[in-house]
Amino acid sequence: MKVTVISRSSREIIKGGLDINHSATVSDLQDAIYEQCKKYYPSRQRLTLPLHVRFYFVSSILLPIAFNPKKKIEDYYDGKSDHLTVIFKDLGPQVSYRILFFWEYLGPLIIYPIFYYFPVYQFFGYEGERVIHPVQTHAMYYWCFHYFKRIMETFFVHRFSHATSPLSMCFGIVHIFGLLAHSLHTIDLQMKIGFGFGLICQIANFCCHLILKNLRSPGGSGGYQIPRGFLFNIVTCANYTTEIYQWLGFNIATQTVPGYVFLVVATFIMTNWALTKHRRLKKLFDGKQGRPKYPRRWVILPPFL
Repeated sequence: MKVTVISRSSREIIKGGLDINHSATVSDLQDAIYEQCKKYYPSRQRLTLPLHVRFYFVSSILLPIAFNPKKKIEDYYDGKSDHLTVIFKDLGPQVSYRILFFWEYLGPLIIYPIFYYFPVYQFFGYEGERVIHPVQTHAMYYWCFHYFKRIMETFFVHRFSHATSPLSMCFGIVHIFGLLAHSLHTIDLQMKIGFGFGLICQIANFCCHLILKNLRSPGGSGGYQIPRGFLFNIVTCANYTTEIYQWLGFNIATQTVPGYVFLVVATFIMTNWALTKHRRLKKLFDGKQGRPKYPRRWVILPPFL
């Protein structure tokens, strides 16, 4: 069959089109496009049908049908013609999610100990005697444990619905590297309560990630499902809840201004993510036409939200 590949402005991407076997998959089509245009490797391609052919509605917005690389091309046309037109979109340079998150977490894991073990503050004009309090030592171990756990989860726990992310996302990833190393001197009981509460939340966060992992197949497919079990029985985004509360425990123990700024910014970002996910799940699982009804739950921050 003949496949014509055009851009959204109707510009022909592959001159003369492509001859594809009827039994070929979308992945085969992407490989064929890549053979003709080496710039557009498969993970960089987004293929859709023209709006007048097939579409679906999301919040009353008309959206085209996106091709699934695992499906056959014949799933996207009626079989009455030997010609198919697809709309091509360049998603831009891509990077593996695992590589992206590895470098995101490696930075904090390395930079914090540098501030702890070496007199870095001297380069910023601080000439006083360097005294390390026990809370700073525990904070360094807590911080490194958190980001080491994150790296291990990235490679051995998380299952991503998409294999890659736009490279531009790398420039939007920001952490407060090392600023929390200069912790205030806090009382021993306060330090124990803060770090103890934070460690419990870190373990709970790991359990939440295991539950989310089991909602997807090893290949990352599975679609939207209602997470159940453990804290998900009372909170929609229990993984974000435990993430926020573990940093709350960290700040109870360390009492730093940068730490609280980090906590406020992270809470704001994750709350927006949680509200979006909560609304989406309630809309998808509305209890109509045989669909399950999404249970009543907190969104992210019980008992407040």
